[in-house]
Amino acid sequence: MTLFLIASIAGQGVVFDADQVDSVVDIGDVVAVPRAEPSVRGLTALRSRVVTVVDTRRALGLEPMPPHVRRAVITRQDGHYYAMLVDALEDIETFETSPMPHAPPGGGAWSRAANGMVVREGEPLLILDLSRLVPHPTPILA
Repeated sequence: MTLFLIASIAGQGVVFDADQVDSVVDIGDVVAVPRAEPSVRGLTALRSRVVTVVDTRRALGLEPMPPHVRRAVITRQDGHYYAMLVDALEDIETFETSPMPHAPPGGGAWSRAANGMVVREGEPLLILDLSRLVPHPTPILA
């Protein structure tokens, strides 16, 4: 059994592998970054570090999160810290994982980010891989 952090994004129950989670925080002010990927809301300071703030809804190809959303899951990917915004966080729990038996919810790029599912009290929750939500810069062409 694997330990997961339970959250919700755009009304969809999701879980994140606890091994990918550094911490859970409410972020402060965010400074916009010109010409950044659409999913990058900006940068914020967290414990004397600069952290990239990612709108997970945008990363999934959905409508952006409201500006007042401040709850975030901190993850470290390739030596950089990211604050992945979520609508809500619930709890930490262990689950048996299952492969995806059907397509993820309609719209967006859920299938790109999901790598399985768990069931909690009869409700399927998508396992989202935080590394798949990290924006990858588009090369600048001359």
